[in-house]
Amino acid sequence: MSAATLEPTGSPAATARAATGGKAWRLPITLGVLGVLALLLFGLLPAGGRDTTFGLSTSTDFVHLGPVTVPSKATAAVLSVLAILVAAYAGWCVSRARRISRWVPIVFAVLWVLAFLTWAVAGKSTSLVSLLAGSIFLAVPLAFGALGGLIGERAGVVNIAIEGQLLTGAFGAAVFASIVSNAYLGLVAAPVAGLVIGALLALFTVKYHVNQIIVGVVLNVFAVGLTSFLYSSVLKENAATLNSPPRLPTLAIPVLGDIPVIGPVLFRQTLLVYLLYVAIVVVAIALFRTRWGLRVRAVGEYPAAADTVGIDVNRTRWGNVLLGSMVAGLGGAFFTVGSVGAFSQEMTAGKGYIALAAMILGRWSPWGALGAALLFGFSDKLQQVLGVLGTAIPNQFMLMLPYVVTIFAVAGLVGRVRAPAADGEPYVKE
Repeated sequence: MSAATLEPTGSPAATARAATGGKAWRLPITLGVLGVLALLLFGLLPAGGRDTTFGLSTSTDFVHLGPVTVPSKATAAVLSVLAILVAAYAGWCVSRARRISRWVPIVFAVLWVLAFLTWAVAGKSTSLVSLLAGSIFLAVPLAFGALGGLIGERAGVVNIAIEGQLLTGAFGAAVFASIVSNAYLGLVAAPVAGLVIGALLALFTVKYHVNQIIVGVVLNVFAVGLTSFLYSSVLKENAATLNSPPRLPTLAIPVLGDIPVIGPVLFRQTLLVYLLYVAIVVVAIALFRTRWGLRVRAVGEYPAAADTVGIDVNRTRWGNVLLGSMVAGLGGAFFTVGSVGAFSQEMTAGKGYIALAAMILGRWSPWGALGAALLFGFSDKLQQVLGVLGTAIPNQFMLMLPYVVTIFAVAGLVGRVRAPAADGEPYVKE
């Protein structure tokens, strides 16, 4: 007989095991419900046509793949059943006290989205390459913002001011790129502009121990007011010289850009996207593979203990807040030199708060934050694609899709996550 069999039902060990099991079942149950809904909605509801066509190549591809046409309802039903089987596998893992592999929710999400796409685009055609490439492009400011936030929060400083850092970064990139007529130099100005908000955040939270949530919200309002005033009083009257920045060109990486499907998606992007690839790798290695990262995480978890071994807690927090603000500011360049080509009032439109949600959904991990940013970027791009195709799905629902995904992902799939223990707590050396 096992030790678990000999335990009384009401023992602390049995109670803890039951509580743990309840939490472990959350993911399989959520996936199962979503899988059944997909089967009922996409497999049984009438679609707009009998067949769905997916494009796999662009006109400039070195290797051209023809479009794939599939029967809409049958394909959606098969994909939904496969998603249910993945959910059943997750349940089997929990029942056997095995850890659910990371690939399980990823495979489920891919199957579910493909089932939805097959049903929603029935009778029409869409390019999967354009959809995926656009998703990565739209995830850029979210990923940079989430990276900037986690760099500060790993050291114990809550960064609600990501929205303000993105906005000032967009403003700085637009103005400087317009003056010098060079989009690449706009990428240099963006983190400097974000640094202004970061310096104010560090000053009030680290030096003067003001509530970090309140300071972040105030700085967001300050950034909106400042940029709106400068836009109305300066940029509008001098738009030709101060608000007409060139846009970053698309750069195709030789050989890699010619790989079918993957090449156009990953390796035919702007320099800002490639900088994101580098930033993710650098931050992941720096935080978890270097002495600097160990000190930062120690400050964010146990600042008093870090202080006793000679780590300057407040200095570390200053440095991380400033660095994170520069990273977030670089993401702000996406809105001007990366996409629109001009600055407008409040053009970030709440993306800083979505980046904050991506950081939480990603469990304060660079790779997790990237995955969450890609999820939100995909939902945003999907809303655009389905709106252009004119599907039967109400436009109002498509507009709120990115935010619904944000709420559902954080509350439903992730559940409770643990922030760094000292996050939001000012440190006063005794």
